[in-house]
Amino acid sequence: MIEKLKQFLNFHAQELSPEDKAQHLNLAAACLLLEVIYADESFSAEEAKLLPELLSKTLKLNKDEVNQLINEAKNKQKKSTSLFEFTSEINNQYSIKQKQQLILAMWRLAYADGHLCQYEDQLIRRMAELLYLKHSELIQMRNLALKDKH
Repeated sequence: MIEKLKQFLNFHAQELSPEDKAQHLNLAAACLLLEVIYADESFSAEEAKLLPELLSKTLKLNKDEVNQLINEAKNKQKKSTSLFEFTSEINNQYSIKQKQQLILAMWRLAYADGHLCQYEDQLIRRMAELLYLKHSELIQMRNLALKDKH
């Protein structure tokens, strides 16, 4: 526990380059998206196809960068102890619009396999709270995701 705290403090004490900051932010967003995918304890073919598309489009990354980011996110997500380590970084850097787009991507992933499980719904709602989004924004993003689905 003390070692984790030391790592956390050392990481935040370092001055990161803009590229490293962007990479950490992208990693945090990818980890949150993976949380949604794993919420129903399955990684469907639809989700596996949609995740790289969303990351590529939203973060303006090429295919190799997206694949590397997904692999890094899987490793980091497995070791994470809470959503706060990801949402706090996003709260510090993202605008409201960017947070809304992230929640929209979460809804799209949740609906990718054709149904929304209660754990996906609860998790997205919790993340919206942690990102300080209003309930109306959460519902608006869900409705956009549903509209895109049909």
